[in-house]
Amino acid sequence: MTSGAQTMPDHIIVLDKLTKKFGDLTAVNEVSFSVRKGAIYGFLGPNGSGKSTVIRILCGLLPPTAGHAFVDGLDVTKDTEKIKRDIGYMSQSFSLYTDLTVNENLSFYGAIYGLGRKHLADQKKAVMQLVGITDRRAQLAGQLSGGWKQRLALACALLHEPRIIFLDEPTAGIDPVARRELWELLFRLSGEGVTLFVTTHYMDEAERCTNIGYIYLSKLIVNGKPEELKALPEVTPQGTEWLEVSCDEITRALQVLKPAPGVVDATIFGETIHLRVKHGTGSEDLQKAFTPHNITLHESRLVRPSLEDVFVTLTREHAGGGDAQ
Repeated sequence: MTSGAQTMPDHIIVLDKLTKKFGDLTAVNEVSFSVRKGAIYGFLGPNGSGKSTVIRILCGLLPPTAGHAFVDGLDVTKDTEKIKRDIGYMSQSFSLYTDLTVNENLSFYGAIYGLGRKHLADQKKAVMQLVGITDRRAQLAGQLSGGWKQRLALACALLHEPRIIFLDEPTAGIDPVARRELWELLFRLSGEGVTLFVTTHYMDEAERCTNIGYIYLSKLIVNGKPEELKALPEVTPQGTEWLEVSCDEITRALQVLKPAPGVVDATIFGETIHLRVKHGTGSEDLQKAFTPHNITLHESRLVRPSLEDVFVTLTREHAGGGDAQ
């Protein structure tokens, strides 16, 4: 990597052939991508694909075996302590002190960050107001619901005003309303110039990201905007197209369609079935498959693949590769 790579004016995270090995196991294999300032970057992949290893390297917690990575211009190999001070991190599991109040947790983490008394008081007020937790400042953290715990965790991560926040499955295990409210906070932070690096297994959350990287078996398979990934030729190979089908008894219909002539792949998507079919396969062909099973086709229409379709298709295409952690 050239010396100017870490100072690319519009990019705050830069990876170049980043590699991490644990003995004979390659957990991250020559991963390269960059993240623009103020972006919401979604980092996706199955469990064991290498996501957590990449995050640990970027947070200065794990040295890479080879390659380069820079976070806000800091080298992850040489500037680990500076990186730890300059970023925010919010883990999937609640890691704050359950026997301390909201206010006490914030005071504790403010002291760790080295904030002076006046600065800490101002920051506590600001972050509590931002995440809407001021009225619960005297409540024990252990008594908060899942959504309020995540708000507190985000507030602690924001105390020292980091320019980058790493969020590892921040909405896992919380209800849909709390998920939406947390994402509204993330949008607000992004609008204020904070860069967010998010891992998630929820496809609706992936749709909200400005850019997405998908890692599988230690290798970065694709990287781009959600709409760009949906248009990839690997997702819709030449001679195929995607259909959305509405019909009776979709679970039984799915089993009928999977082996049907012209059908390449089929999966349930909400109250419909998404099919990848050979070009020219239409409603008459689908109804022909349904008729012996007394299933009625209501509608069949051409659609673009969903992000779930994208990642399932790419995963199946690349299955059988190397090892990852």
